[in-house]
Amino acid sequence: MKISKEEITHVANLARIELDEASIDSFSHKIDSILDYVDTLNRLDTTGVRPTSHAIFLTNAFREDEVQKSLNLNLALSNAPEKDENTFLVPRIIG
Repeated sequence: MKISKEEITHVANLARIELDEASIDSFSHKIDSILDYVDTLNRLDTTGVRPTSHAIFLTNAFREDEVQKSLNLNLALSNAPEKDENTFLVPRIIG
């Protein structure tokens, strides 16, 4: 095995994840197969292959900003279940 159960337990502890023995075994086999595949990729001859950060060459997919007519504030807020003067009110989800 390329990764030990102790290493998996250590990373799980850092992430504050509790793993049972079966999960540790499962993760060790899965991570081992991923590392085997990475080793296969490392054996490929990449001489002459330019390093890239993306699979396709794309320079800029953004459009130019243009001012356009927007929805009236009162109309936008008209169907809101809860609203304040100029904003939507939504339930707090992060403490």
